Order: sequence, then structure tokens, then C-alpha cells
Amino acid sequence: MSVYLDHNASAPMLPRARAAMLAALEMVGNPSSVHGPGRALRAVIDDGRDKVAKASGAEAKQVVFTGSATEAITQAIVGGVKAFAIDRVVVCATDHAAALKAAEASGVSVRVVGVDENGIIDLDALARQVESADAAGEKLLVAVSWVNNETGVVQPRGRIETLIGPTPHILVIDAVQAFGKRGLDFASSATDMMAISAHKIGGPAGVGALLVKGHADTVRLIPGGGQEQGRRGGTESAALIAGFGAACEAFSAAFEADRSAALVDAFEDRLLAVAPDAVIFSRGAERVGTTVNFAVPGIKNTVAMMSLDLAGIAVSSGSACSSGKVGRSHVLSAMGVAPDLSECGLRVSFGWSSTTEEIDAFFSAFETVLSRHRRNGAAA
Repeated sequence: MSVYLDHNASAPMLPRARAAMLAALEMVGNPSSVHGPGRALRAVIDDGRDKVAKASGAEAKQVVFTGSATEAITQAIVGGVKAFAIDRVVVCATDHAAALKAAEASGVSVRVVGVDENGIIDLDALARQVESADAAGEKLLVAVSWVNNETGVVQPRGRIETLIGPTPHILVIDAVQAFGKRGLDFASSATDMMAISAHKIGGPAGVGALLVKGHADTVRLIPGGGQEQGRRGGTESAALIAGFGAACEAFSAAFEADRSAALVDAFEDRLLAVAPDAVIFSRGAERVGTTVNFAVPGIKNTVAMMSLDLAGIAVSSGSACSSGKVGRSHVLSAMGVAPDLSECGLRVSFGWSSTTEEIDAFFSAFETVLSRHRRNGAAA
């Protein structure tokens, strides 16, 4: 039995998304062409844009398609620094590498705001960044991952918007892991730009979107030939966008939040029953009901993942965007987790296709890992 418990990395594709992509792939032409085939592809893209907008609480004109969420985040940060004459970028210590690396590449000073032991951003420290910028007449771009991809922790977006939204400063929200799990309400929010991705909700990899307010229309990363109303150059992939739109349409019905949260509760109860010494990270904070990040002291994630993979169980140690590296998580480090414990961290993430049978299969394999660890400990 093959068991996939890594939805935060990439969700299995929804059947409706696959069907929409296949239909679009049968079409020919360039969506920027004015002839019939081109107009037909443009209609596919417009339909996809409408569906993405509806799912994210945005207006269709606010949706800019990109090649990935990483590109969207980079456009928001690197392009935003240039467009708004930003003096300083502020990020959260537990943000995704896409935001941290984009901040480094922005060409301006970067400040990193810390988190508490549960991974919640230090709002007082963020407020001090705003106060110091105001006093110096500087303009900030603040980027925060709303839902952490490793722990599932939900940052207080409303309070961050209250702090940044009424000011001249720019707020970028990485909503990749929140999309499909929280209402984004972009159009009515105080967020200036927001990044989302298709493959986290059962759409295809290779397409994301940057949601932009009207005053951010000048934010560019790839100038190109004027596609996406001049906001992102390059011929759009109608097939990928069709799959993105179809996933948005299907995901709300396919994703059962209560059922997924019940899976997490069942998983955590069973974990603590078989491994009472297990540490579940961020359990004291609000989390989305899809993610469990835990460690059993003494069992390195490299060892556990290898054994689970051999048994056909797919889990991760955190972000899948680190070139396949396994080891200590920057998120857990920022939370003050000891190095030896953070190197034991494993992430299990559920989604639309997850079942209780997959939990059973996980523990059947994981109990073998535990037994081996206990035997080795006794022998020592």
C-alpha cells in the first residue's frame, strides 16, 4: 500500500483539474493572438482567472498568473521594493525560504522578526520596526507567511493588517498554505499583495498567482511582452491555468475541514499512545487542521523517513523546497527547539484524499521504527 501524507508539499491532483488540463491541451494557438484559436485560449484563461478570483475573495483583475508561488512572492518582494521605493524589508523568522531568499535579493536592508516557542510572530517587535521606520521617514515592505508550511501555525493576520494596513508601508502575505483552508478575502483586506499556488490544493504544479491591489499594478519582475495586463511577461499556459481554476472550483467541495481536523486529532492521540515522549510542535498555538509536526527524541528524521519510505509511506521533515535536504529546520530553530530535537522533526500533512486507513498504515510502519529504536536503546 502506498500512503501519501505530504499534502503540504504538493497535493494529489484533483480529477476535475486533470480533466480541465487535458481539454485545454487539445487546443492550439497563443492566447495573445487575435484569431479564433487565440481567442478560444484567452477565454480559457479568463475562465480560470474568474475561478481563482472567486476562491480567493479577489476581483478577477487583481489576479496575476505566475509560474509558481515562489515567483509570485519574489515578484511581490523584489518587484515591490523597486516599485514602491522601499527602504527596508521585514520578514518573519519562520517564513518560507521563498520569502527569505527574495528579501535577501531585494537589494535593501532586511530585518528578521522573531517568534515565540509556538512559532507566533512577535507583534511588539514588528511594531517597533514600524515605529523606527516612521521616525526615520523610511518605507517598509513587510512579508509574512500566514500559515506555516512546516508546523501549520496560523499567524494573526488581522492584527498584522491592523498594524501595517493603515500605514504607507506595504504588506505581502504568503497565503500558499492558507489557501483552501482559510477564507482569503483579499479584495476587502488590508493586504497589498498575496501569493497563492495551484498544486497545494490539487491543481497542477507550475502555476501560481500574485493577488495585487490596484496601487500595486506597477509591481514587476518579468517585463516581457505585456501579458497579464503588463504585470508578468511570458505566454500564459492555458492548460495550467485551466487546471488551477478547476481545482479552485472543486477543492471547496473536496476538502472537508472537519474531517481533516479529525484525522489530525486521531493521529496525535495515537502518536502519544505509542510514543508518550513524542513532542508535538506548536500544539499550544492555533494551527490549520491538516498538519502535524512532531519529534520522538533520539530518532533522527533521516532514519525515520528512510524506514517509512521503504514501507511506502511518504512524509517529510519540513519544506520540500530545500533541494531535497533533510536535517534541522530553520522554523524549529527560530522557535528555540534544541538542535538534537529539531533534527528528529517529522511533518505529516493531510488533504482531500487522506483516509483513516493511511493513518493505520503509517503507524504500522512507524511502530517498527519505534521498536528498533527501543531495542537499540536497551542494548546500549
